[in-house]
Amino acid sequence: MLNHLEALIACDSQNPPRAFDGEAAMFRYCREQLEQAGFAVEVTDFGDGHVNLYARRGSPSVLFNCHLDTVPIGPGWTRPPLELTIEDGRAYGRGVCDIKGAAAALLAVAESTDAPMALLFSSDEEGAGSCCVRKFLESPAHRDYQQVVVCEPTGCRAILAHRGFLSVKGRFAGLMGHSSEFRALADNANHRLSRWTVAALDYCAAEAEAGRHTCFNLGLVNGGTKSNVIAGEASLHYSARLGPGQSNEALFDALKDLAGADRHAEWHIPFAGPPLPAAGRDDAAARAFCQHYELDIGEPVGFWTEASLFSDAGMNALVLGPGDIAQAHAVDEWVTLEQLDRAAAIYAALVG
Repeated sequence: MLNHLEALIACDSQNPPRAFDGEAAMFRYCREQLEQAGFAVEVTDFGDGHVNLYARRGSPSVLFNCHLDTVPIGPGWTRPPLELTIEDGRAYGRGVCDIKGAAAALLAVAESTDAPMALLFSSDEEGAGSCCVRKFLESPAHRDYQQVVVCEPTGCRAILAHRGFLSVKGRFAGLMGHSSEFRALADNANHRLSRWTVAALDYCAAEAEAGRHTCFNLGLVNGGTKSNVIAGEASLHYSARLGPGQSNEALFDALKDLAGADRHAEWHIPFAGPPLPAAGRDDAAARAFCQHYELDIGEPVGFWTEASLFSDAGMNALVLGPGDIAQAHAVDEWVTLEQLDRAAAIYAALVG
């Protein structure tokens, strides 16, 4: 397992920027290892660094999913980020926790047994694109699995629920002019944006009072030119994180036309990822799966994963991988060897 992890860490797959050479070497390595273990392997390049490796042996009922891209290295490392370092029971390197450690464990399991097994390795999760998983799910044949295990770091506990993520950009139009004109109250783009913001906050507060806790955050606001000029344009960028079973589409539809925004605003959604379980689904089947395999079930988490995309496609999905999310994206990223061993043992048991 550590040999596999060393090889994967050495492949530069930072996202952004797209590291095409590193990704090519990484997928080439995985393909070679899996083909030697008797898998039929398909590598699909969707362009711009979006690559899927789908490997299948026999007729498995469980699909394991890992993204192999990482966040940028960043400054401050005290160990070489693209080399595997083992110290005091910990493995260090960019991606050891999120989530190349899980991929190395799966490769080790794959070569230790000839049981049916299916793997999907992708390369664009950290860029908030998720093109790879979405493209994979376009094929009905790829949705014929009883359970999907997405291998993000959870301390090797099965996570059955997490929040979704919705990112929305808006542009409000106004009618420029001198600020001495009374019409500024209605025609100023900043005023229109402000009225919408108040209405959106009131809506989300009402949702919380009704027991639907929507995390709403207006992160960026920009507009106007000078204090004595009626603003002709204003822009904003907000995000929302919905609870299990809630719908990004329903929230967007409820907010977009508040305070007359339908007459003055244009909206763009850079990214939308549903919660887990997705709207209209529950965790009953995933919970039964955990009980059957005696998996430790953890509390819902706040971070988003691609497990929700599988759930949104009608599949049963959970999140289970080695390490702690606190070590993900961190300087001197690490995972304990004990966690890697535990994950490998759990994955082997699920393969049977």
